[in-house]
Amino acid sequence: MQQLHAYWRMEYIEAPRYPAAMKRPFSELPALGDDRAALIVHRSSLSYLVLNRFPYNPGHLLAVPFRDVTELEHLNAAERADLFEEIIWGQRLLSTALKPEGFNIGFNLGAAVAGGSIAHLHGHIVPRWSGDNNFMPVLGQTRILPQSLEATWEKLTSAAAMLAGMAAAGSSRKDTSA
Repeated sequence: MQQLHAYWRMEYIEAPRYPAAMKRPFSELPALGDDRAALIVHRSSLSYLVLNRFPYNPGHLLAVPFRDVTELEHLNAAERADLFEEIIWGQRLLSTALKPEGFNIGFNLGAAVAGGSIAHLHGHIVPRWSGDNNFMPVLGQTRILPQSLEATWEKLTSAAAMLAGMAAAGSSRKDTSA
């Protein structure tokens, strides 16, 4: 039998998950006041992007409305528009920071699906690369992530600042030409 030595994974395994006192993590994380600890990489007026603590791939983001709802139809028109703009922004962020070859984007709705234990609507933005899924999840019930959540947060927030700066520069150029 061969052994897989991934000693760096112990830091991830031992890392604290959501505080035990959190009953509604997607409602409570934005209120922590520490986006690094919460792993929030971007906020809009009605929703936010947070790194998935149990990612499928590095950079797996969740787009979450601030208001506590369980179904897409429960969002008002402004919240729907904002959430989908946040998803698009997250895809742009991941493209800039991680350069994936594709994406899986979608929602798992209902208690019987993955993530259903958290009764708060959230969309998934999963960056994908050719060959990113190998035999380990199938045979070993193990997912191998090549980057820690903290390192991914650093990379994404750096790219987010760059994108925000580019957007601000673009809007100021538009303002001066008007």
